[in-house]
Amino acid sequence: MVALSFRTMIVPVLLLVVALAAGPVRADEPMRLPVDAAALDVIGADGETKARFDLEIARTGAERARGLMHRTDLPEDRAMLFVFDAEAPRSFWMQNTPTSLDIIFADGAGMIVRVAERTVPFSTAPIRSGAPAQYVLEVHAGTAERLGIAAGDRLVHPAIGAP
Repeated sequence: MVALSFRTMIVPVLLLVVALAAGPVRADEPMRLPVDAAALDVIGADGETKARFDLEIARTGAERARGLMHRTDLPEDRAMLFVFDAEAPRSFWMQNTPTSLDIIFADGAGMIVRVAERTVPFSTAPIRSGAPAQYVLEVHAGTAERLGIAAGDRLVHPAIGAP
């Protein structure tokens, strides 16, 4: 028989108590993912960097489903990158999203295939990629126009094109 110390037994119990006290995550609470260590660059056709964003990365189905819903506090220099397993036609909507966004669709190599500018908050109208996309970048509305981000530019980040 193994003797357990008080410390070994109490730590898991305390963690459980804290988790239960916090209660379940409400569906209308914003999701905030950790900021990735690497920034994302948008590179123009001329090879010059057009923009750099700090990223929150939505990798799982649950994270991609929540995205920026209910968020009103996204800093101007931050974006959310949605990472999918493979290229496919993509469709997003703005349901429960109070902030207008630019939605940037990119293929498996990170090449931008479409920029949907100034989406309508709370809309359930589909916003389609128009071509197969594996990555989707959401930024504040007007950012793409202000920085000249367009189809044919490339997204560069370690999560893009990684196996």
